[in-house]
Amino acid sequence: MSPFNSSKKLILVIGATGAQGIAVVDALLAQSADGSPSPYAVRALTRDPTHRRSQELAAKGVELFQGSFNDLENIYDALQGAYGVWVNTDSFAIGERHEVFLGARIFEVSKRVKTLRHYVWSNLDYNLKKGNYDPQYRAEHYDGKGRVAEWMKLQPSIVSDTEMSWSSVTTGPYMDMLNFIMFGPMTRRADGTYVFAAPIGSGHVPMIALSDLGYFARYTFDHRELTSGKDLEVASEMVGWDHLVATFQKVTGKKAVAVFQTIDEWMANFKDPEITVAYERTPGDGLTWKQNFSGWWAAFRDDILKRDMKWIREVNPNGHTLESWMRAVNYTGDRPSTLLLKDAEDYNRVRPNLEHIAATLG
Repeated sequence: MSPFNSSKKLILVIGATGAQGIAVVDALLAQSADGSPSPYAVRALTRDPTHRRSQELAAKGVELFQGSFNDLENIYDALQGAYGVWVNTDSFAIGERHEVFLGARIFEVSKRVKTLRHYVWSNLDYNLKKGNYDPQYRAEHYDGKGRVAEWMKLQPSIVSDTEMSWSSVTTGPYMDMLNFIMFGPMTRRADGTYVFAAPIGSGHVPMIALSDLGYFARYTFDHRELTSGKDLEVASEMVGWDHLVATFQKVTGKKAVAVFQTIDEWMANFKDPEITVAYERTPGDGLTWKQNFSGWWAAFRDDILKRDMKWIREVNPNGHTLESWMRAVNYTGDRPSTLLLKDAEDYNRVRPNLEHIAATLG
């Protein structure tokens, strides 16, 4: 068990300093629904314990373990004494092929750890499979994780005092990304109108508030037997852009418009879309940023990704809707000064083409 608190179940969080990881850590450390203290302690795997985000976790009582998910022996050491593990590998660092390999190998390494009882894979939709393997839906950062979840379904998941069970939690784009240009307003016109531009047509995005993502992570660990061997596909709301704009206007009282672009038109809003999507790989190895996010948007546009919202509301009755999230965070449509995604904070690779946006959407 963790030297920080040997009376609690220790959960190792891989990807703890990212937007998702911080939400998962907060949910694991929160008091239980009955007001009792959390039964969990958290250990965070971090490459840089001195990073601002790592230090913020340490201030919450999280144990920092220096290392990388690329180093399997390092993962094995970090897992010692752990009851559970939340595994969120960084698709945009390593790319699809390496993620599929590491996703399987981290699972296999975890099976060697005598204390480990619950392995949870942070998953995304297997777009290519759900789109009947049509290449227009291929998105590296989704398909890599989805393939790992498919492989996990072939592995035993045994709930006992001596065996490791597994679960996966399939999430999606964060509602919190509405603060940034990927989902949020591309520009604000001279008359004050906020412009939400996207190549989504009449489709929907299974958006999830980070607080709801944290809820389902905690729910999975709290309900080991119920979630054993299952893939929980979760969201806060299925969001179309007409609904997004109408909700924004209702909550903020500001003028807004949805502009439905083609994928190529939307891509022109960014500089350098031909770079390799995974930043630790050499150019030409894997999909470009444009290819990857073309498949991503195509899946939303054609509504190939589904969620059982009735089940989701039953499990998380206090979960957010788009409107309640906007009200809770005091959403304004204006971009904040701090970045949500750690990759964007550390690397900032693809930048908006502000001149083009002003000329075409302003």
